[in-house]
Amino acid sequence: MVEDPKQPDENKAQLETLQRDLDEERKRSEEYLTSFKYAQADLENLKRRCDRQIEESRKYANERLIIELLDVADELELAIKSSHKSDTGETLVQGVEMTLKKLTALFKREGVSPIECVGKPFDPSKHDAVARIEKEGVEDCTVVEEVRKGYVMKEKVIRPSIVKVVVKPSSNSQEEMSSDE
Repeated sequence: MVEDPKQPDENKAQLETLQRDLDEERKRSEEYLTSFKYAQADLENLKRRCDRQIEESRKYANERLIIELLDVADELELAIKSSHKSDTGETLVQGVEMTLKKLTALFKREGVSPIECVGKPFDPSKHDAVARIEKEGVEDCTVVEEVRKGYVMKEKVIRPSIVKVVVKPSSNSQEEMSSDE
């Protein structure tokens, strides 16, 4: 058997071609692996974000119902105030008070609590001002009267308090007072 002198050169060229193809496939494989890892990380981030959104939805799912019940609580409180003034219907008052206590307990179970505002600084994220009362010698922008209770559900304001705010007299009103004297 005679060996062909071209054979080793052809084998060497073929080996180099195979080596080059193998290197290209390794490189492509690494790119695919990197892409897969990024896609996997994106999927995990999406899953976490969806879990947070589901938890947020679950946390405030009853908000619409609670807002409607707040109006009922307002009516009950108004009935109690009215009947205390007229001294009639003591049993009615007791029944309304018991209903209000049950409703308040329901709110508490759902994480709803009233916003404490009288005597506190005005906070536009928690209060809606309907009137300004000018008064000397008071802290500016302090809530002096609550017209309607506001409520928070967990950490979120679901209904702001409607309040009257005290402010220092403006220079125009002071000038009018001094010109009247």
